[in-house]
Amino acid sequence: AQQIPRWFNSAKLRSLINAAQLTKCFTRPGRTLLHGFSAQPQISSDNCFLQWGFKTYKTSSLWNSSQSTSPSSQENNSTQSSLLPSMNEQSQKTQKIPSFDSELFLEELDELPPLSPMQPISEEEAIQIIADPPLPPASFTLRDYVDHSETLQKLVLLGVDLSKIEKHTEAANLLLRLDFEKDIKQMLLFLKDVGIEDNQLGAFLTKNHAIFAEDLENLKIRVAYLLSKNFSKADVAQMVRKAPFLLNFSVERLDNRLGFFQKELELSVKKTRDLVVRLPRLLTGSLEPVKENMKVYRLELGFKHNEIQHMITRIPKMLTANKRKLTETFDFVHNVMSIPHHIIVKFPQVFNTRLFKIKERHLFLTYLGRAQYDPAKPNYISLDKLVSIPDEIFCEEIAKASVQDFDKFLKTL
Repeated sequence: AQQIPRWFNSAKLRSLINAAQLTKCFTRPGRTLLHGFSAQPQISSDNCFLQWGFKTYKTSSLWNSSQSTSPSSQENNSTQSSLLPSMNEQSQKTQKIPSFDSELFLEELDELPPLSPMQPISEEEAIQIIADPPLPPASFTLRDYVDHSETLQKLVLLGVDLSKIEKHTEAANLLLRLDFEKDIKQMLLFLKDVGIEDNQLGAFLTKNHAIFAEDLENLKIRVAYLLSKNFSKADVAQMVRKAPFLLNFSVERLDNRLGFFQKELELSVKKTRDLVVRLPRLLTGSLEPVKENMKVYRLELGFKHNEIQHMITRIPKMLTANKRKLTETFDFVHNVMSIPHHIIVKFPQVFNTRLFKIKERHLFLTYLGRAQYDPAKPNYISLDKLVSIPDEIFCEEIAKASVQDFDKFLKTL
């Protein structure tokens, strides 16, 4: 009878020791491994706690029965008979203990620390692990990082051309550090609120990838400034679409540019606003071509200040046009075609037309005897029709000839 408490304590101690072994037999319940494989607890056929408890109990019972043989058999028989119910109860408790402890240990498995990456694994477990290819430490293309970056994947879905961005090392490195949810999502919502459509976001971000380095609050302040200058929301959207870098410039820069064009061209506030809405890169580009062209119109081409105002408000691109193209076009129209300044001022789109097209049509009309550009004489041909209409209409209405005749003439040039 004295051996029973010892046996019971021994069983408890061994069950606690075996719990450590169970952690090796059981994979942690609910623990997700690589690539979605979930580890479930499995009981080993050799080290099962339930089998171990049963064998221990059987061994102890045999040992107790061998100890019961003594000279005083009556005493021992009576003792065993008196202790039989107690042993039966103890046996029932012993049979229940493994089940209780196993459930307890399984519950405590959730509280175990995560598996160490240095813990040895079996060959079967190693086969199930699918390792992703490592990221290159350095690369000349963002293509090597797309499969590993959610940010790059979503930018590609938006239509962003990463092959153009990767040419700028700083911009490419910035994209790799950005988190889509934290850094890019709010920027996209802001751009949509400004007026950039979903199908325009890709092209916009490809050109102005530097906008991710701008503070969102500063961008909102710049939009608010433009609205305060009586630009409508539609005007701001049009300006941002045509000049993607517009919002990258500070309020001070935008204010100085608007002031420059209003003062230099002596335009009203409304005309200045209309000018930059039609050509918003006037606010983002260099001022040197603008200053140079103003001198060309005034000093080399001989236009008056009010004539320059009229032409640039009609064709804003004249402010940023190539100087050589301007002078060559004016020389041919004014000196070869003999068209005076005041007529050129009425049709400034001639400066926005390719010179070879003007030459071809003028020489064809001269060949036909129809090159008459004086509005006071009959058969007058305006510069507008000369440069703006397609070849079919030009031949039919202006030259009074067929397109085939015009093509044959061009081959003689």
